[in-house]
Amino acid sequence: MTKPTDLLRLVDVSKTYVMGEVKVPVLHDVNMAVPRGDVLVIVGPSGSGKSTLLNLIGGLDTPTSGSVFFNDRDIAKSTDRELTAYRRENVGFVFQFYNLVPTLTAEENVTVTTELGGNPIKPSEALRLVGMDHRADHFPAQLSGGEQQRTAIARAVAKRPQLLLCDEPTGALDLDTGRMVLKAIANLNAELGMTVIIITHNSAIAGMAHHTVRLGSGTIAESRTNEHPVDPLEIVW
Repeated sequence: MTKPTDLLRLVDVSKTYVMGEVKVPVLHDVNMAVPRGDVLVIVGPSGSGKSTLLNLIGGLDTPTSGSVFFNDRDIAKSTDRELTAYRRENVGFVFQFYNLVPTLTAEENVTVTTELGGNPIKPSEALRLVGMDHRADHFPAQLSGGEQQRTAIARAVAKRPQLLLCDEPTGALDLDTGRMVLKAIANLNAELGMTVIIITHNSAIAGMAHHTVRLGSGTIAESRTNEHPVDPLEIVW
């Protein structure tokens, strides 16, 4: 069983994709725990299995073997319908590309997800948490890349998920804009106690994390705890 302080625990998780007669192993016997309310950064080069690991945690895919415990429930054994409910009720997703609805304002984009949770955050409050309340009435085309990403983050957290999963959230941004996006994520962690997992190829981002996992060739090459996370605005890469 997971410790009371752990939101997630992965036990002997492996994933192999089968394409015809070809088998492509991606993850091998991954074991890790994610404490509730912490920020975990998963670092690794392209092809190391980061996105696959995030998809397994987020219920977008299931492991070939092993268990993914969320609050002591093994979601690896869930049906497709149960995984859909898991994602809707517990997980917020932030991707490298913002996927905002171009015909909706920032606030309207956030409002879309508030209907999915039982205890949502008001769209205006979600935008305030990421420093976008002053741009609530603007359409995506009127926003910078960083502003669009912060709006996407507000949309992801408006349903008040327990877990926020971020896939290369600064990948399409410059340094200063990327810092502001990471600061918004750190603020959400601090103010809402939301557990955050960020995957990135950029090892500098690990400085803001409570815990860092480094993936290499589908296995955990290093796992460490950071006693003194840095302010994201101070990150240099």
